[in-house]
Amino acid sequence: MTQRQLGSRGLMVSAVGIGCMGMTDVYGPADVDESIATIHRALEVGVTFFDTADVYGGGRNEELVGKALRPFRAAALIATKFGHVRAADGKSVVVNGRPEYVKRACDASLRRLGVEVIDLYYLHRVDPDTPIEETIGAMADLIRVGKVRYLGLSEAAPATIRRAHRTHPIAALQTEYSLWTRDCEQEVLAICRDLGIGFVAYCPLGRGFLAGAVRSVDELAPGDRRRVHPRFSPENLSRNLAIVDGLHEMARAKGCTLAQLVLAWVLARGQDIVPIPGVKRRSHLEENLRAPDISFSAADLAALDRIAPPGVAAGARYPEDAMQGLNR
Repeated sequence: MTQRQLGSRGLMVSAVGIGCMGMTDVYGPADVDESIATIHRALEVGVTFFDTADVYGGGRNEELVGKALRPFRAAALIATKFGHVRAADGKSVVVNGRPEYVKRACDASLRRLGVEVIDLYYLHRVDPDTPIEETIGAMADLIRVGKVRYLGLSEAAPATIRRAHRTHPIAALQTEYSLWTRDCEQEVLAICRDLGIGFVAYCPLGRGFLAGAVRSVDELAPGDRRRVHPRFSPENLSRNLAIVDGLHEMARAKGCTLAQLVLAWVLARGQDIVPIPGVKRRSHLEENLRAPDISFSAADLAALDRIAPPGVAAGARYPEDAMQGLNR
């Protein structure tokens, strides 16, 4: 697995990382043993970048990732996030970026992960009630005491990114990016490049949809979170299938799978972009890791732009309440 430099702060990671959220009951039933085996196999083939968050599985995701990586700590770069807090009803999520909360959240993540330092610590969502300078200032204190190595943001607005970076250098910005989610191309990518901030693309496979994994909402398990995402509603799904159908022809011509094709497209958008496809099975991991070997001609890229131009997807990428937390 080749390495990429994530931003200008010297952070080196594997060209493809792993999003671990799905390993704990988000997209159907979890299989802890298979998830741990997947992480171990990823390490064997050179993956070094593993992404989790304190809110995933109510902390169980961090515990799983920590358990899997603890014997191989020196070989792994662990990224986790804070700021999403479950409300009293256990269902809704509130955002907390207050300075006094930052240290508590970090200490809790360190305990669950079973590590002494977090390599990359993200603010999961920007708290509209707390100046970003205060949140980032508290996060920078974690670096000074040796609990965190690098700071990151997730789904932040361009102006917020600049303000945060002035407070303390931001190593990476994590934002959804794929052939059906290209919003970041308008401003965010340019700002990251201007400031030397690495770009981490989550959901590069469109939550499995662009990989051809879902053709009907009835295929999703009852508790699968995609059931509440607008793009997976029956009326939108039928329209969005035209994107997948259009990609099949190029995948056949390239001799690759849909997952490999769409992941290779994200990799081709720049050497400063690192995708973290969600995986929980070794078979999917092995499939994804062939994507860096796929190259595109200018004609190929133009064809992909015709199939999936910016704004092509039917439906918002999150339910309405979650959309309000983006681009702050």
